[in-house]
Amino acid sequence: MDKLEEIARTRQKSHARLVGLKSKVCAAFLEMQKVAYEDGALAKRYKELTAVGISVAIECESCMQWHIEQTAAAGASFEEILEAIEVAIEIGGGPATVSARFALEALDSVIKPSRGY
Repeated sequence: MDKLEEIARTRQKSHARLVGLKSKVCAAFLEMQKVAYEDGALAKRYKELTAVGISVAIECESCMQWHIEQTAAAGASFEEILEAIEVAIEIGGGPATVSARFALEALDSVIKPSRGY
């Protein structure tokens, strides 16, 4: 199983366990997450693009994978997601380039570029 599949499997397993344990904190977090990413002044797509950039800057691989998937599902293009990753490199400096490599792998697993990237 590759790293992306393992991260997704672990996230799903842990999520299911917390839900099954009826964690009030988990339930509150899921509700907050739902509200935070609803369309508002910013469309969900732009909120997810922001989350991609933050995920790269804080070096959270599970976050990168999840938000790249969600961003693509919300209609973002390969190029838009790539630019969010690039902004994160500028914000995060050298360490963010390490995260950006992982984010590019996650991006390639979700959506293919429309040009020859």
